[in-house]
Amino acid sequence: MAWYYWVNYPLWMGSLAVLFPIIIIQISGHEFGTFSSILISLAFIWLVCLVSCFPISESKWILNLAALFKVFIMLSLGVLGIYTALKHGVANTYTVKTMLPTFDIVSLSFVSVIIFNFLGFEVVTAMSGEMKDPQREIPKALIIGGILIAVFYLLAAFGVGVAIPYDELSTDSGLLDSLAILLGSKGKWLVTLVGLLFLFTLFANLISWAYGINYVALYASQNHCLPNVFKWKRKKNDMPVGSSILNGIFASTLVLIAPVMNHLGLEDVFWSFFGLNLVTLLLSYSFMFPSFLRLRKIDPESERPFKVKGNRWLLYFITYVPLALLIASILFTILPLNLDREELLFKLPLLTGTILAIFIGEFVVDRSLKQEK
Repeated sequence: MAWYYWVNYPLWMGSLAVLFPIIIIQISGHEFGTFSSILISLAFIWLVCLVSCFPISESKWILNLAALFKVFIMLSLGVLGIYTALKHGVANTYTVKTMLPTFDIVSLSFVSVIIFNFLGFEVVTAMSGEMKDPQREIPKALIIGGILIAVFYLLAAFGVGVAIPYDELSTDSGLLDSLAILLGSKGKWLVTLVGLLFLFTLFANLISWAYGINYVALYASQNHCLPNVFKWKRKKNDMPVGSSILNGIFASTLVLIAPVMNHLGLEDVFWSFFGLNLVTLLLSYSFMFPSFLRLRKIDPESERPFKVKGNRWLLYFITYVPLALLIASILFTILPLNLDREELLFKLPLLTGTILAIFIGEFVVDRSLKQEK
């Protein structure tokens, strides 16, 4: 589990690092050469790695500021979307039928993206040692955070839907494209501002995830499930640095490979491979839910920061329903749903990467266990 949980992070970091100069180009209008783009991406990666080597208490201002920026961005999209819808109409058709989910194969393939947006709440538990009352604060944060995230995402999604038809929406520039349409020519300054704030939130997202990822990798290494390099800690503050260094090396390698893939005409294959971070993260969670049930059965008396209450059937329900959704999400993500060329070009590299990740993970864990023996 720890291998999948860790490897998704540098894959994600690498994809955001490649995206970073692209967004700068979009908001500034200034073109960068290949060398300049690589330098910007590498600086982004190693700045994240550096900050993640310090305690959360020293960098929480970054996370708090990013949270405010996210609220501003999503509220801006939502409010502008509502205003534009009332004044000029919408780019998509909003009816009860179009807003309800359908159960065809293509629509079901988006389940993985929906599930992915729920993941990450567990990272806050890695910070329980720095909380005054984690038993009260963690459940409260999860409930309030879940409600707020749902509201803000609905607002943002509505704003985007008002501006751009869904079949014309770009995955990498849709946010700024939507704002540019909603604001018109007089709102370029706000589009630029939102673009800069968005870049900051990407940076902060990686930092917040790094704490959970690095501590899980450290614990796994201490229990001989990952190589000893993950045990490296900074003496001054006892923060795990081995994982941060490996994150930077892995993500930097991906950044350096990107222009080579583009030159060979394999850009689509390269970007589909980045979807592997979604698959590996979903794989790690597929182990977490059965582990929860197993620990509740064999070790029910251990004192924990907070504990889910309920009878046996409720525990079965909250374990196996998410597990079934996770498995379905993984299968829909990696298996081609038809034999179209576009579908095969996207899914086959992802399927190949998933198989490689599983074999490499088994090899790494096996070597780590043998080293201990």
